[in-house]
Amino acid sequence: MSQQEHIQDLTLEEIIGDRFGRYSKYIIQDRALPDARDGLKPVQRRILYAMQQDHNTSDKPYKKSAKAVGNVIANYHPHGDISVYDAMVRMSQTWKLRHELIEMQGNNGSVDGDPAAAMRYTEARLSAVSELLLADIDKKTVDFIPNFDDATIEPTVLPARFPNLLVNGSTGISAGYATDIPPHNLAEVIEAVFMRMKNPNATVDELMTAIQGPDFPTGAIIQGKEGIKKAYETGKGRCVVRAQSTIEKLKAGKTQIVFTEIPYDVNKANVVKKMDELRIDRKLDGIADIRDESDRKGLRIVVELKKDIDPDAIRNFLFKNTDLQITYNFNMVAIFDRRPRLMSLPMLLDAYIGHQQEVVTRRTKYDVARATKRLHIVEGLMKALSILDEVIETIRSSTDKGNAKQNLQEAFQFTEPQAEAIVSLQLYRLTNTDITALREEERDLHEQIARYELILSSEKQLNRVIQRELKDVQRKYANSRRSIIEPEVETIEVDLSVLVPSEDVIVSVTKDGYVKRTSVRSYSASNGEGMDMKESDYLLYVAPLNTQHHLLLFTSLGNYMYQPVHELPDIRWKDLGQHLSSIISLAPNEEVIGVIGVPSFDEDQYVVTTGSLGNVKVSALKDYEVARYNRTFRAMNTKKEETMTSVALCTLEDELLLISEHFQSTRFPVSELAVTGVRTAGVRGIQLKDDDTLQRVHIVKEEQSLVLFTNRGHVKRLRLEDIPETSRAVVGNALVRRLKSNPHLYNSSHLVDTTDELYAVNQHFEQVKLLVSELRYMDLNSAGSALWEKTDANMLAHTYVQHTIE
Repeated sequence: MSQQEHIQDLTLEEIIGDRFGRYSKYIIQDRALPDARDGLKPVQRRILYAMQQDHNTSDKPYKKSAKAVGNVIANYHPHGDISVYDAMVRMSQTWKLRHELIEMQGNNGSVDGDPAAAMRYTEARLSAVSELLLADIDKKTVDFIPNFDDATIEPTVLPARFPNLLVNGSTGISAGYATDIPPHNLAEVIEAVFMRMKNPNATVDELMTAIQGPDFPTGAIIQGKEGIKKAYETGKGRCVVRAQSTIEKLKAGKTQIVFTEIPYDVNKANVVKKMDELRIDRKLDGIADIRDESDRKGLRIVVELKKDIDPDAIRNFLFKNTDLQITYNFNMVAIFDRRPRLMSLPMLLDAYIGHQQEVVTRRTKYDVARATKRLHIVEGLMKALSILDEVIETIRSSTDKGNAKQNLQEAFQFTEPQAEAIVSLQLYRLTNTDITALREEERDLHEQIARYELILSSEKQLNRVIQRELKDVQRKYANSRRSIIEPEVETIEVDLSVLVPSEDVIVSVTKDGYVKRTSVRSYSASNGEGMDMKESDYLLYVAPLNTQHHLLLFTSLGNYMYQPVHELPDIRWKDLGQHLSSIISLAPNEEVIGVIGVPSFDEDQYVVTTGSLGNVKVSALKDYEVARYNRTFRAMNTKKEETMTSVALCTLEDELLLISEHFQSTRFPVSELAVTGVRTAGVRGIQLKDDDTLQRVHIVKEEQSLVLFTNRGHVKRLRLEDIPETSRAVVGNALVRRLKSNPHLYNSSHLVDTTDELYAVNQHFEQVKLLVSELRYMDLNSAGSALWEKTDANMLAHTYVQHTIE
């Protein structure tokens, strides 16, 4: 056959599909998922078997871990030494397994996530309980297959004297499958096995009278029996795991929270770091200090509180914002009949019981065969002793051992095994004492064979053997529960007023995105002036708030940011604040267009937002409250060519005033708009011409007046009662006279009180201060008055209003 005839014409899809299918099958069956019978993944099984073959057992001295890893790689598992050692280390970690399978001497890692020492430094041996998984493996109790190079054989499963999968749990990820089976209490699981053996139709409710739920090696509190029950019924479910804690009183009215147990598989160092970050970032002002006082006696995390701080409120906040409380998701997938299966609790128990029945049956058959073989030998020896002189004469007349065996078989009808035993018999055994011992052994062998045959002929007797052996395991290795089960999941309510000390502050946000909070003292000392900003930047928002209030910042791309005031950087008034980019990530072309200070989300208020194409939307303020706020949220659905232009806070009794770029306006009640969700686009608020855009929404307050600024540097003050009321979605009325050439376009507008001050800055950064009380009212047909002599050469850059803050 030529070389060309070996080439196959296949598509890439066929090749990839076939190869990946084979790879997926391998990692599902033989790498990442445990076997439902012994609860072990292949690498774990090979490690335990290799250590037993090397006589590295619990009753012998420790041996170097590197030796065990080398044996596993050389004989059974041709993969990287790191992966094998990592699996070996995990089986020795008391915070990972309920009953560790390997005893390790040296640094085997920590609950802080520290790695174990290199395998050349550590020593290991099988634990006593892991030897139960290997018990009777030499009695043909399980199938063996050739290893990867056919040099030796290895077991496909271990006999597993106890239900390891439920006791120690398992976790793993393979192609298309993942598993998360929690650890359980040994005594409870064995009781459930007894219950299922007694009643093969026992329900999950009945089994849960034996198994309360998971029992994590790290203890902690498990909440949610309904979720546990669902997991036991379907293989999928969830429960809440919460750290165990106590509150200790200190001197001078102080208290501290002490956490002594944390949720399973949670990194303690990361939890402590997260709590400290909350304290440093001022997200939790009530904490004075956080210390990790854990030692060899046990885990102890201390959270020391400031004076008169409610410890329950702090603890609830920590539960909600750190991994001191997690949700554990059951996903009980295991290999059963060489296939991955999502298994319920009854299925897992049945898989183990079926495995034990097979193991004990095969062991009993082995014992019967061995006892029958020995009985045959004993009968031959007894017969030989009864005709001892003739036997000795026959042996003496033979030429060698082989000839002697042949002569015995021909002369006295001994079988070949019996003849071998006779010629191998030592002279000292040719005594009356030995014949007595042989008769006793014969009687014992008959009894053993009868007992074994009874086990093989009766399922009831077979189950009794299994139950007796499990009771021995239970009596020797069972211990009390570590995790506490609570029926209901407790709802965490965080009262920010308790967690954050109340302090009145001044909050400011600039157009370029610099934000801060300032003490009232610092603001008053500067008289609200002199902030260090770029000439092109200006104050977009400045208002008195409290540290227990919140800030909503809206952007041009229709998003908003949620920011508690107490988390803002505390910076004196004259210094520039912290840029938003250090708090949250914004798009390159995204800028802040509006800010709302929120004392409480419980108030009956609404947020009005506008889009540049003329849409307006009203949503309930409470809908803007979020629990996690490390990203932006959608405030208004805008089209690709549209931007969000303004935002305001209102009630349903208020009136809206919309102003476009060409100073067209509509004025109508908020009640004309339906209240919608946050992620909506709104409805038409003003009918715009093709070259016009909606710029601003104002909430009409009759005691105020409206000041307009044009791009050409003109200013105009209007009485609100002079602006006609309209309906929604009309062209509306002009607020500034429209010029045929070089018309005035919208720059900014403000609703002001007579005590307010206005500032206008042109493109050359020249500033004009305007007192509202000195601005005269104009009619709708006016184009306003110029701020600078040469207005066309001094185009307006921006304006801002300085309200009187008391």
